[in-house]
Amino acid sequence: MSKPDKNPPVPPAADGQQHPQAAPRPVPLRCTKIQDYHLTRLAVVYIRQSTPHQITNHRESRERQYALADHAAALGWHNERILIIDDDQGQSGKNADTRTGFQHLLEEVNMGHVGLVLALEMSRLARSNKDWHHLLERCSVFSTLLADQDGIYDPRDCNDRLLLGLKGTMSEFELVTMRNRLQGGIRNKAERCELFNSVPLGYLKLASGEVVLDPDEQVRAVVTLIFEKFAELGSLRQVYRYLLRNDIRIGMRARTGPRQGQVEWHRATMSTVLELLHHPIYAGAYARGRRAIDPKRISARTGEGILVCLPMEQWQVLKRDRLPAYITWEQYLANLQRLKENRFRKDTMGNARRGAALLSGLVVCGTCGRRLRTTYHHTNIGHYYCTRPLDGIEPSCPSVKAVAVDDVVAAAVLRALAPAGLEASIQAIADIQKERDRLERHWQQQLERARYEAERVERQYQAVEPENRLVARSLEQRWEEALRRQQQVQEEYDRFLRSRPRELSDRDRAKILALANDLPALWQAPQTTPADRKEVVRCLVERVVVAIRRDSEVMDVTIHWRGGTTSTHQAVRPVKGFAQLKELEQLLEHIVELRQQGHSSAQIAAKLNEEGYRTPRRRRTFSTDIVRQLLSRRGLTGERSDAKQLGPHEWWLLDLARELDMSRDKLREWIRYGWLHARRTPVARMWIVWADRDELRRLRKLVARSTQGVVSHPAELTTPKKRTTN
Repeated sequence: MSKPDKNPPVPPAADGQQHPQAAPRPVPLRCTKIQDYHLTRLAVVYIRQSTPHQITNHRESRERQYALADHAAALGWHNERILIIDDDQGQSGKNADTRTGFQHLLEEVNMGHVGLVLALEMSRLARSNKDWHHLLERCSVFSTLLADQDGIYDPRDCNDRLLLGLKGTMSEFELVTMRNRLQGGIRNKAERCELFNSVPLGYLKLASGEVVLDPDEQVRAVVTLIFEKFAELGSLRQVYRYLLRNDIRIGMRARTGPRQGQVEWHRATMSTVLELLHHPIYAGAYARGRRAIDPKRISARTGEGILVCLPMEQWQVLKRDRLPAYITWEQYLANLQRLKENRFRKDTMGNARRGAALLSGLVVCGTCGRRLRTTYHHTNIGHYYCTRPLDGIEPSCPSVKAVAVDDVVAAAVLRALAPAGLEASIQAIADIQKERDRLERHWQQQLERARYEAERVERQYQAVEPENRLVARSLEQRWEEALRRQQQVQEEYDRFLRSRPRELSDRDRAKILALANDLPALWQAPQTTPADRKEVVRCLVERVVVAIRRDSEVMDVTIHWRGGTTSTHQAVRPVKGFAQLKELEQLLEHIVELRQQGHSSAQIAAKLNEEGYRTPRRRRTFSTDIVRQLLSRRGLTGERSDAKQLGPHEWWLLDLARELDMSRDKLREWIRYGWLHARRTPVARMWIVWADRDELRRLRKLVARSTQGVVSHPAELTTPKKRTTN
């Protein structure tokens, strides 16, 4: 075996410059892979432990990693050329994105500063083949060696590279094995329904591991109340507002801190109520794996995958009837379905909102079958429109004003409710009384809790020795605070009773019963909100199909009632022009008939409005201009177009003024002076003047004198000729 060359040629650095020659050091058994140019660079000791628990409890592993600096010195590196990187303490090796120490190591290697990278095991550097092979590639390019407790490796050597690749694969597989082992234990315990990191509000985990209902009666009552109100109101937001309006707080047991395990009362939040409705434990089911990290969705803040909710069929464990329940499994599924329907999607109707459109989410296009969307073009004026994408061939489905369909459906709903009006009133009385009893129980529980707290602090104060003033003063302050709290709750309860007595008065009962006989008045009452009307409609109607005819203002409305029955109705919608009116010909004939009876355009418009006729847009009444436009369709724009109006030697006022080359206002003035024979038409009251050839000659002379500025005229020019009958 030949002796290694003590002074091998030094390869050029990555930046093209020559390395300074390393000072010769007597290393009798130096590894042949370590060359002099390696010694001129840094020896980097990379230190990492995966978790804070390992940092605290696995001190030997940490000491062994720091001892690699001595190993680098033994290999020939000076102490000042040894760099320790320990920035990644408590970081997992499965991902290099969050490891600043590993990024620092790569930067040093890429700059050609590193001759040797030392780690206790290759798994300390990376547990991902992607990161591991990236490091190997950079070390191979810049002639950097790697070393662990088993030896030194040159990434440029094919055998060493094969061995390093195997070590990286084993490191990654070892991580997978450990994770599978842990996940298997977790899964096995979850299959026995014994794995509980924590329990939601309304439940309590005993020291034995058993999960029971919370022993606090008021905590359980609030949870039950939330489920009952959601079944009644059907909306998460409405339940949330109900809790805030009645100042109902949610009892939660503290998980950490000095009050751990004690009940704390917090103001309700939307997220708390939503989680309560979504959690299957309230239906007595044990579930595990309801959420998972989606690696395709990365958080911009943390750089990690986002936690997403999984559908029920993808849960790891789901076992029913294993825990005490507040609701049934069927009710739980119904709540999930209602929450899904409350979201505005193309396949759901959404919850009842404050908009004026009554059938928002219920209307279906009769042409293409898609659900119609609701938009408001003006303040509180709704329209239903179809969202079918345009293909450039077929025209889009027509939209319709919401009130045109709403009025028809509302009338049908009121007719359907009329027979059950009395029964509904009796049920309303029972529901109101039940609601007041529920709130009364809640206030009594609050009063009882406040009294107990005051009595407990009083007993503590009485039990202390009077001489121990240091403790007695503190207990006295707590007693006073508890008494003030008790008084505050009592005052709030008194105000509640003033606004809502325990029992309905006879007057209130009579008022509720009276509403049964006048449902339309209740429907139109200012206190009845659009959301209230929508909830009533949704209780009876499943969907409404509207078939709109393009050439007519009449549309077919089919109501699909809950229970399977249907009813067909017709509604009238606003259209753009008279050509789309179904009874246009009948309207025109009626207008012509009124004209022939001698009515003016203004009189015809008033008559049409009185008889209930409407214009195409439905929001306008007939006017004089509209009647004249309709008369023009039959050639009856005005009486001047009717030649039968003029007799022998008769002129329209405008025509005679043009013939005499004078203003019509001047000619109308001469008529008032009696200088002409004239009459007015019976309808439009237009002037018709009689003037034969002699009269025309006289009038021209009169016009000539007038244009010359002469004021007085002879009698023969101002006296009209006696009119002949032929």
